[in-house]
Amino acid sequence: MAVHLSTCQVVARAGWNSCSLYDAHSYRASTPVKTLRVGFPNSGVRISTRRLGPSVEGRWRGAYKVASTATGGGGGHWSGSGSGGGGGGEGNENDNEKNKEEAMLALAVLGKSLETIPSDLAVAVTEGRVPAAIINRYAELEKSALFRWLLQFGGFKERLLADDLFLAKLIMECGVGIFAKTAAELERRRENFMKEIDFVIADVVMAIVADFMLVWLPAPTVSLRSSLSVQAGWLSKVFYNCPDNAFQVALRGTSYSFLQRVGAIVRNGAKLFLVGTSASLVGTGATNLLINARKSIGTDFAGEAEDVPIVSTSIAYGVYMAVSSNLRYQIVAGVIEQRILDPWLHNKKLLLSMLCFAVRTGNTFVGSLLWVDYARWTGVQKIKE
Repeated sequence: MAVHLSTCQVVARAGWNSCSLYDAHSYRASTPVKTLRVGFPNSGVRISTRRLGPSVEGRWRGAYKVASTATGGGGGHWSGSGSGGGGGGEGNENDNEKNKEEAMLALAVLGKSLETIPSDLAVAVTEGRVPAAIINRYAELEKSALFRWLLQFGGFKERLLADDLFLAKLIMECGVGIFAKTAAELERRRENFMKEIDFVIADVVMAIVADFMLVWLPAPTVSLRSSLSVQAGWLSKVFYNCPDNAFQVALRGTSYSFLQRVGAIVRNGAKLFLVGTSASLVGTGATNLLINARKSIGTDFAGEAEDVPIVSTSIAYGVYMAVSSNLRYQIVAGVIEQRILDPWLHNKKLLLSMLCFAVRTGNTFVGSLLWVDYARWTGVQKIKE
């Protein structure tokens, strides 16, 4: 296993019993340039070699920055496994041990210990559930005051460790949602746009409320959850080991069976049904209040607008979110972004962000068109003559 450094490359041999420092431009060098001694504080793990230099003794200091190479199929820039099937126990144990050793080395390089990182991340390190790349990403995120604050929240932490562009995607999704959905409504309704303005307002309000959850729920995560309690219900036990995204890359040492990935779709679908129904209740309720207010002001509008059916529209939108939105956003986040764009452009963040913006904008627009057709098909919205 090799890990890249900014000025050199470290090659670990014999289960990390020794580490040798090689020239960065000579990957096949047979003779080590220098060797080093690395100790892991409070871990009980110690690597014995010769000193690297007078400024390095006992552990690496922050002179060299570790960034793991990809070792698994579809893993992009971290160690992962592409498909995540139900792998064998012995293989997982070996992978977990490698993860632990490499993560501890990364902590030492960064001048950190288990006591200086969040407790849930520290537990994941000791259990070998996260590779060194996750530790390095945490250190990078921690440099920003905003990300350092967000890392205090478990949900943001799990998503940012899996995707450092998660916050940008969340902002772009919510920001573009109102414009894309309004444009889609105009495209689909055309000359009936103003006649059906009550429906347009309801759709846009529902979109704003729901967009956040559409990014949040299907986002790939690095699971830092503690072990499931023995008192947990059977439903919790069924879905506990399911990934948050059915298509996400499994980190080395972690595997997802086909049923677990299907379970991710079912679980997110149930959550999005509740989100969609609730968002629709808020949106259609607000629209009805607006319609009634306009009716009380002028009779012209009263002849063109009617109350939106709250219950039927809310249930229809919940079903739409659970099926169409659920599948589309899982594919966008888990397949297009994590498996295709991220491995290809993970070192070109600006271009990656632009392509993610284009993909999500297109997905939002298509979703709006599909909703109008679906709403008319189910009868909750009728074409006005």
